[in-house]
Amino acid sequence: MTRFHIQDFPIETYGPPLIIAEVSGNHNGSLDRAIEIVDAAAAAGAHAIKLQTYTADTMTIDLAEREFFIADENSLWKGESLYALYQKAFTPWEWHKPIFDRCRELGMIGFSSPFDATAVDFLEDLGVPCHKIASFENIDLPLITKVARTGKPIIMSTGMATLAEIDEAVRTARANGCEHLILLKCTSSYPADPSASNLNTIPHLREMFGCPIGLSDHTMGIGAGVASVALGSVAIEKHITLRRDDGGVDSAFSMEPAELAALVRETKTASQALGRVSYGPGEAEIGSLVFRRSLYIVEDMKAGDTLTETNLRAIRPGLGLPPKYIGELMGKRVTRDVARGTAASWDLLG
Repeated sequence: MTRFHIQDFPIETYGPPLIIAEVSGNHNGSLDRAIEIVDAAAAAGAHAIKLQTYTADTMTIDLAEREFFIADENSLWKGESLYALYQKAFTPWEWHKPIFDRCRELGMIGFSSPFDATAVDFLEDLGVPCHKIASFENIDLPLITKVARTGKPIIMSTGMATLAEIDEAVRTARANGCEHLILLKCTSSYPADPSASNLNTIPHLREMFGCPIGLSDHTMGIGAGVASVALGSVAIEKHITLRRDDGGVDSAFSMEPAELAALVRETKTASQALGRVSYGPGEAEIGSLVFRRSLYIVEDMKAGDTLTETNLRAIRPGLGLPPKYIGELMGKRVTRDVARGTAASWDLLG
């Protein structure tokens, strides 16, 4: 598998899987809360913090009607105009440096999703180690071109994109200098139903595009993330908040710190458990071989006595002949006296 480098370290240094905590708008308009989220993510064992870099004006226009107004009954953001939502959710650009500085202090990667060219330039001035292309931007080929030309690694979510659109995005990134790319399988609904996650797409994406694949997960809980590791996921992105009850634009589908810690712990366990193709006793199993069944003499016998179902049984421990030989031994005579509890062996038969 292609090794993905961030800050001159392979992804294996942090994971796998690399656990990315997405702050989004869960700072609720407070830099102190944003820093507190970073601290909580670090304490939970996350490897990276991701922000979103935009303003309401770089995202849309200030219009609260027609398609610029969210009227979908099923949306978490029903009743908001796009402009008002982005005004509420955006991370002030002057906060980025102190947040990234705090990440570095805690040994975490700090990066962001730029949503337009000005955001890319801003993040480059801050020296971010990589860039994220969000699902809703994976068809913005000019943005992908701009990001790829920085020469930085790219993490790209695939939410809503057709295979042809992903192919076009990947080709654009690679044609413009992107050498290190991770694609994240993503379902762009909030929260996402696990049944809509379609994690079996992960190995197919890896086969199609020849790069590491991860998961941007909007389901509740850790099940989808842990399952993705078994399919080869090398990175998992989840929204984080301090407390869902505090509210916030993305709080309803975000993880709390204790849940994030469980994700870190269980995905690490899942990754370790994958191991390699292996048969026969492993090093840790050698000592257990003695507890297999094997053939034992279970009554005192004299030389010349015949082995029968009464005096020869398959029991534990496993120091005698394997049970598969019991039919071959039945009716044979022992050539010497044998004490009860003697492991059956060919030399008892002479």
